[in-house]
Amino acid sequence: MNTRRKFTKKPRYRGLAPITHYLQVFEVGEKAHIIIDSGSNKGRPHHRFHGLTGEVTGMQGASYLVQIKDGNMAKTIIVNPEHMKKVKG
Repeated sequence: MNTRRKFTKKPRYRGLAPITHYLQVFEVGEKAHIIIDSGSNKGRPHHRFHGLTGEVTGMQGASYLVQIKDGNMAKTIIVNPEHMKKVKG
């Protein structure tokens, strides 16, 4: 699927995200969903990883290192916190 449809937001949520999305804090070992926010280009992972869940393994500057499973391979991607959501439960 093309990113034109994958990253569209509903009209109510268009524009920049709330500041709390940018200030999220994740601990090492915590699980996080990768949900790409189209309003922010910085620290955006490849669209192939949109919707996947991974484990935070560390930090690189203001971004997080997230290890995900892509098929049989474990991959580490660099993601800014505005493109991540905490896993509940």
